[in-house]
Amino acid sequence: MSRKPQPLTPELLGRVAELLEGESTLTLSVSDVEGHPHAAPVFYVTGTGEGPRQLDLLWLSSPASLHSVCLAGNPQAAVAIHRPTFRWQEIAGVQMRGVCSIVDGEEREAALRRYRERFQLGSVLGLAIRQSTLYRFRPTWVRLTDNREGFGWKAEFLLQTQADS
Repeated sequence: MSRKPQPLTPELLGRVAELLEGESTLTLSVSDVEGHPHAAPVFYVTGTGEGPRQLDLLWLSSPASLHSVCLAGNPQAAVAIHRPTFRWQEIAGVQMRGVCSIVDGEEREAALRRYRERFQLGSVLGLAIRQSTLYRFRPTWVRLTDNREGFGWKAEFLLQTQADS
C-alpha cells in the first residue's frame, strides 16, 4: 500500500504544519454505512496543541450534511490538502488518514474564534455557525508530497492513535 513510514522529525512535522497553515480548504473523504465513498471540500483551522496535535484539523458542518451523517456511522476519514498549481514541478500536498470526533464546550468556543478570525467572518453566518457541528480530524498516518524535491518525492509517518496523545 505505502512505503515504510519514516520517523517523525521536527523538520518533517514543521513542513506539514506550514503547508496546513498556508491553505484553507481540505477535501474530506468518508464512507457511508454501505461503504460508498464521499468527498467534500470544507474550510478548516489547525489544532493548537504541540507536536503532532498541531496537525489536528477542525471544521464546521451541518449535522444533516452527507459527510456528517457518514461520520456519525464511521468516524474514520481521510483528508487531502494541496497547494494550487498548474505545474507538476510545484505539486505539494498532504494526505492523511485518521479519526473524527465532535468538539464541544470551551474548546469549541476557542476554535470558533480562530475560525471566524481566519475566514474574516465576524458575526456573519452567526446562526449557521451556532447550528453547525464542529469536527476534529486527528491524523494517524500522514504523507507529505513535494515535487520541488524531485518527481514523486514523499515522506510518510505514523502518529499515536490515543485520543489525547
